[in-house]
Amino acid sequence: MAPATRPRLVLLAAIMGSFVAGLDATAVNVALPAIERDLGGGLAGQQWVVNGYLLALGSLILVGGSLGDVLGARRVFSLGVAGFGVASVACAAAPSIELLVGARVVQGAFGALLTPSALAVIVAAFPGDRGPAIGTWTAWSGIATVVGPFAGGWLVDAASWRWIFLVNVPFVLVTLALVRVAIPARAAGRPQRSIDWSGAALCAAGLAGGVYGLIRQPQAGWASPSVVLPIAAGVALLAAFLLHEARAPDPMLPLGLFRRRNFAVGNVETFSMYGGLASMSFLLVLFLQQVAGYDALEAGLATMPTTLVLFALSKRFGALADRLGPRVFMGGGPLLAAVGLAWFVRMPADVDYVVDVLPGVLVFALGLAITVAPLTAAILADADASDAGIASGVNNAVARVAALVAIAAVGAVVAGTFTATAGDALPARATGPEAQRVIEAARRRTLARADTSGLPPAQRGPVARAVQDASVHAFHVGMGISAALIGLGGALGLVGIVNPRRRVAAEACSGGQVAGAPADAAQAR
Repeated sequence: MAPATRPRLVLLAAIMGSFVAGLDATAVNVALPAIERDLGGGLAGQQWVVNGYLLALGSLILVGGSLGDVLGARRVFSLGVAGFGVASVACAAAPSIELLVGARVVQGAFGALLTPSALAVIVAAFPGDRGPAIGTWTAWSGIATVVGPFAGGWLVDAASWRWIFLVNVPFVLVTLALVRVAIPARAAGRPQRSIDWSGAALCAAGLAGGVYGLIRQPQAGWASPSVVLPIAAGVALLAAFLLHEARAPDPMLPLGLFRRRNFAVGNVETFSMYGGLASMSFLLVLFLQQVAGYDALEAGLATMPTTLVLFALSKRFGALADRLGPRVFMGGGPLLAAVGLAWFVRMPADVDYVVDVLPGVLVFALGLAITVAPLTAAILADADASDAGIASGVNNAVARVAALVAIAAVGAVVAGTFTATAGDALPARATGPEAQRVIEAARRRTLARADTSGLPPAQRGPVARAVQDASVHAFHVGMGISAALIGLGGALGLVGIVNPRRRVAAEACSGGQVAGAPADAAQAR
């Protein structure tokens, strides 16, 4: 093989592996209503289809990076890609919502191996000027987020939601063939860092407990032991995780980095920003399909302008931030994005895309494009060059955990709001047991239209309007919380960020954690 050919094939393998993970993650949101119709589970099941994946990915991604150092990036990348493919087949074949969630957890675990090791194999293949290669990889990772909703919507409408997972298989097989041909094997060297298995277990168990309690709350209520005990156990385990990390010789989460101002403030802003982004994406797609009556393809296309604007403009705003400093961008960008989300608080049940959706999406996308590159660069710049890789990994994990927690917490508030509103809005003449059964069925889905076919004609209209009004109000509350989270991130940026002590080009971080990793993550390897 020609010397110039091998690096190109390595880059292609890394792109294809990351593309599969990005495509799957964005396509699943569009398929959630179809999954619920087929397998049941209501809103809680839909949340766990997303959160099961995010839980495993967020809690294990730093461990995945450590395994790459210990066992070799080629081996870990191959294992991640192959395992992701097998888990995808399991997702496609799942006969119940419980087994689908379990397969999604396995997918997330292998995604935690795949994501950091993809960057590592690129770094090894391009020992000189690796910036263009990493930029190409980041761009294609971003393209996956554009294609995902479109491809997912088309597959759901044309065939079945199961094809969203089966379509991964050819990509996985080609990627493994490229790895075998292009990436040289090497024996595992001496471990640079030990693997913090105890930290990973405490983090995953703590997050699982808290998230389970929040998702269970709308059905069981705050007083139920099935809610209180998991949340209390989750808080205790996360506290134990922090204590363990403070004492561990090679911690999964180096707490010392948080003593640095921009790193600490930037990661809190990341948590707030990406929590708002995840909850908005989750709720908007559900509302458009289950309340507004969009099909899966239309719902997938609805949010595509966000990614198009992000990857068209974020590099330009990164270049401006390199000249002017990140503070104004990290403050103003989220505040503008919050204004875009506030537009959705007025959205009716009968949605006109051009009037009710597109303006909010465009303003939100512009604010996000202003923010992501300066945010990532400011965090990396506050770490030493030798810590850039772990700093990027921490920021990546924070973004994933933020999505996990926000979807669970905001989902609990939205479900509770729906339940209270639907009961209050139901007319006295439509409060019989048949009407209550319809309300209860709608409550399990939360953002939904009522099936009133079994009701007496006089009750159908009032019950349908009560459910619709409750869904719209609950959606408005969820969008308000998402806007507040993103606006809080902007306020933190304005108050807390100072000029970085180490220059990192924001222009090179244009994808931010939306794409999975910034370019400077490679510099310390």
